[in-house]
Amino acid sequence: MSDRSHWWPVVGCGLVIFMATLDTSIVAVALPRLERDFGVPTSATEWVVLGYLLPLIALTLPAGRWLDRTGPRSALLFAVTGFALASVAAGLAPGLEWLVAARLAQGAFAGLLFAVIPMVVVRSVPDGAAGRASALVMTLGPLGAVSGPPLGGLIVEFWGWPWIFYINVPVAVAVVAIAVATLPPDGLRAPGRDFAGETVLLGGAATALLVSLSFTASHGIGWLALAPAAVPFVLAWWRTAASRPVRALARTPAAGPIAAVLLNALAISLVEFLAPFYLQETLGLSALGTAGAIVAMPVAMVLAGPAGGYLGDRWGAARTAFLGLAIAGTGGLLLVFAGGGWHPADLSWRLALVGLGTGLFAGPNFATVMSGAPAGLHGSAGAAQSLARQLGFSLGPALATTVWALADYSLGGLRGAFALGAVATLAALPVLARDFPQRKVRATFLSGK
Repeated sequence: MSDRSHWWPVVGCGLVIFMATLDTSIVAVALPRLERDFGVPTSATEWVVLGYLLPLIALTLPAGRWLDRTGPRSALLFAVTGFALASVAAGLAPGLEWLVAARLAQGAFAGLLFAVIPMVVVRSVPDGAAGRASALVMTLGPLGAVSGPPLGGLIVEFWGWPWIFYINVPVAVAVVAIAVATLPPDGLRAPGRDFAGETVLLGGAATALLVSLSFTASHGIGWLALAPAAVPFVLAWWRTAASRPVRALARTPAAGPIAAVLLNALAISLVEFLAPFYLQETLGLSALGTAGAIVAMPVAMVLAGPAGGYLGDRWGAARTAFLGLAIAGTGGLLLVFAGGGWHPADLSWRLALVGLGTGLFAGPNFATVMSGAPAGLHGSAGAAQSLARQLGFSLGPALATTVWALADYSLGGLRGAFALGAVATLAALPVLARDFPQRKVRATFLSGK
């Protein structure tokens, strides 16, 4: 494979992770339109979001175990094609039931995509380019999450809500073309016998947790009582043979960076969710002014991503990830002082710090995860960090709403929620620093190319 062809699979993976992460948030802005078009109550439209997240979370880890023993090219083609077909079905939905079913299928294929992407990256690039490749791919995950609402608003306004799903199709076609042209042929093996049982247990835990937090935000604090129901599902799964790769990962240097992914994703999704409320309800900005103020965070991510990859390859992946988290945490702490007399720019430069830190963190931390995992667990390691990111993106808005609601939606409650995000980011620093001296100096993978 030529040096140039090494990067085409990485580009394809970047498109995939942006597309699949975008679909976790882009639909939120279309919910009021769906409510009117389908004639359903607001509470019912929540399942358009949950229908995507639940199978995604349930399938990511089982898919990672499956990928430890099957071909990444075939798995990527299967998952991308399925995701595109499910997207078309969602756009054609004549009613809410059809749309939720299509979103369930989308989420299932997204779970496979999030698991296979790290494996493709690992096997595509030489060790010396691992940090830059990781930065390109992993920066696009957070970018997709924070780009969803403004991009979705434009699409719904000018093209209609079905197009938030149809736009996935040309991206999927491009990724299929890249995979066919650049990845070596391999075989697609059927999942093992324990795949279904593992998915059911993890799906049960995800349902209890996400329904509890989502419904607490919209229907009252009493729904928090459902959250502990996730614990028996997790304990039952932990005792199965299917959890052995994850238990093995917990004893490797990859465990700390995976935990850091969850905490960082929770923090940035919390900030991205709260910032529009602050700008519109406290500062009185219009929707357009709000979009202009919050764009600082995704722009900073995009600009910092390549720098993070370069630093990861030259200075060290773990050091760069640590620096990124410290910057993001500082930006988060400064948001706690949000007040009624702020100018929108006062928020924007703080959001830019959060975005800058996240851009520096994402790629090098991914390289640290993969270098800390044994070669035989690369599929499970990639799936685990993808699951951690999606859990963080799911928990952030729900926890933000809960903290804010407990303070009667006051400015003090908003500050408290911002503080929660800052604490989550800074809590990841000692996790990364735990075995810092043992980390590799360069962003290399223990890959079996």
